[in-house]
Amino acid sequence: MTHNATDYTKNMTDYRNEDTGSGSNFAKGLFIGGLLGAAAALLFAPKPGRDLRGDLSDKMMVVSDRTKEVAGVVGTKASEIAKTVSGKTSELAKTVGDNTTSVVASIKQAKDDVASEAKKASDEVAATTAKAADEAENELNSGSPSKTDNGTSSTSTSTSSTSKLP
Repeated sequence: MTHNATDYTKNMTDYRNEDTGSGSNFAKGLFIGGLLGAAAALLFAPKPGRDLRGDLSDKMMVVSDRTKEVAGVVGTKASEIAKTVSGKTSELAKTVGDNTTSVVASIKQAKDDVASEAKKASDEVAATTAKAADEAENELNSGSPSKTDNGTSSTSTSTSSTSKLP
């Protein structure tokens, strides 16, 4: 097989396998064809005008009644579908609302947890800073030797004033 023949075979296979809704299309075509055939038979039948008009009137009544029945069925189905869609929409809206509420609650809880942890860390930093400041002040006031950056001992004294304690 050549390339073109392969493509043709493939396209024909795809065409045959297509789902065209043939059941409902066939039924519609059969119904419309039947109506057209009946109308043609009436028009070409050798009947007097009065009988032909009576037959056409009868057939039009049958078609009209059938159309009303189909319209009623379509209306009923449309109403059922509308109720189903409305119910599903309500369920979806409720689900979204519930999920939104739980997400908002989770976010608020996470915010509170983060705020609490930040407060704890802030308090710890403040306490550590205060402790370090107190230790530094005690060292300065006591005159105790402290280590300098080069590792040698030095005595901290105040050069601005020397006062004796009573």
